[in-house]
Amino acid sequence: MFSASVRGVARVGSSITSRTFSTSTTAYAAEVKSLGVIGAGQMGLGIALVAASKAQVRVTLIDNSQASLDKGLTFADKLLAKDVSKERLTREAADAVRARITPSQNMDDLSSVDFVIEAVPEIPDLKTSIFSKLAQIAPKHAILATNTSSISITKIAAATTTNPTDLQAPSRVISTHFMNPVPVQKGVEIIAGLQTSKETMNTAIAFVQRMGKVAAVSADSPGFLANRILMPYINEAIICLETGVGAREDIDSIMKNGTNVPMGPLTLADFIGLDTCLAIMNVLHQETGDSKYRPSGLLKRMVDAGWLGKKSGKGFYDY
Repeated sequence: MFSASVRGVARVGSSITSRTFSTSTTAYAAEVKSLGVIGAGQMGLGIALVAASKAQVRVTLIDNSQASLDKGLTFADKLLAKDVSKERLTREAADAVRARITPSQNMDDLSSVDFVIEAVPEIPDLKTSIFSKLAQIAPKHAILATNTSSISITKIAAATTTNPTDLQAPSRVISTHFMNPVPVQKGVEIIAGLQTSKETMNTAIAFVQRMGKVAAVSADSPGFLANRILMPYINEAIICLETGVGAREDIDSIMKNGTNVPMGPLTLADFIGLDTCLAIMNVLHQETGDSKYRPSGLLKRMVDAGWLGKKSGKGFYDY
C-alpha cells in the first residue's frame, strides 16, 4: 500500500518513547476510505480538497453555517479551475475531485467515516465539545483527529470519555496539524496524547502521506514544534514594531532578505490571522507560565479592533 517511516518522540501510553513509526505493516495502519472534516474555513476546506484530490477519498465537509459551506466550496471550485487552466488537472479529474466532497450541516453524517479531522478555531471548550459528540457519532474504529496548533491532545482526548460504551475512544484521538495554506505546505505535525495508541499514530502518518504530506512527530507540549518556535518569533517582531525598533517594511524586509524566509513575520501574521496568533500565544503563556510567551499589547489591540489580517482586509497591511 504505502511504505515509509518517521522517527520522532511521541507521548503514548504512560511514558515518552522514541521510536520509528513504520507504515509498511498493515497490522498497525488501518486503511482510510472516507474522511470527515469539521469546519469549512480556510484550513478545513484545504484539508478536504487535498484529501479528495491526492488521497482520492470521499469527504464529508461539516459546518454549522450554510454560508461558510457555500463560501468554502466556491473557493474550492476556483482552485480547481485554476489547476485546470494551468493544465495541472484535466477538467474530468477536477470534476471527480469536486464530486468526492459532500457538504453537510449535520454531524450525524459522520456516522460511517473512517477518519475525522476537526478544523475549527482554537477555542478549547469548542474543541472538547466537538470531540465529546464525535465519540458518540463516529464509528468505533474511526480515528478522531484535531488540527489544533497549540491545545493539549491529552485534554481533547479526555473529552471523549463521556461515552461509557466506548472506553477506547481516547486511544483514537490524535493531532494532524496541517500548515496554511494546506494545498501548498507539505509539513504536517503529528502529535499523540497520553492515551493515543500506536495504531492510531501509524494510521494518521500513513493517511497524511497519502495526501502527499511530510509528517513530523512532536510531543504533546504547548505549541508543539511549529508554533513553539514560530509564534514567539512573530510576537517579537510585533513588539519591535510596537516599541519603535523598526518600521513594518523594515522588519519584514530584513527577515525576508536577510534570512531567506519567503515572507516577513508581519506579513506572515496577517496571512495566519492575528486572532489565531493571539490565541496560540495565550495558550503558550498560560500553559507554560513563562513570561517570554506573553502576547504583545499591540497584537491584543489589533484583535480587539477587528484588524485580523488578510481575512478581514486589514492587519499590519491593507488587503
